Amino acid sequence: MKLKITFKHLDHTPALDERIREKSEKFEKYFQGNTTVQWFCWVHNDEHWAEIKVHGPKFDFFAKACADNMYKSLDLVVDKMERQVEKQKDQKRNKMHSHPYETPKYQEIQRCIDDEEEYYEKYLEEKSA
Repeated sequence: MKLKITFKHLDHTPALDERIREKSEKFEKYFQGNTTVQWFCWVHNDEHWAEIKVHGPKFDFFAKACADNMYKSLDLVVDKMERQVEKQKDQKRNKMHSHPYETPKYQEIQRCIDDEEEYYEKYLEEKSA
């Protein structure tokens, strides 16, 4: 995982840098392989902003948050990113494990087949009697 950190109108302190690296480690459980995580941190009108861009071979995620101090904004932006990733994983998991026989289209086709079989059985009973 590649990590890029950019600060604007803000001092680059070792404590802040360490906190960002610590927060970035959470994403390793979600993303394996060739992933780039970009952090942008800045101050505007006494509001501390944090932004994350995660880019991988088949995905792109983006989250942005604002708070009264930088540590809170880092926590908020990481929570937003985790929700996005979890939502996408759930969607993929549900799509992969959904049963095609539960779709309305399949049920309609099955009803038509059942009706045709019932009609055919009645036809054979009348013909043999």
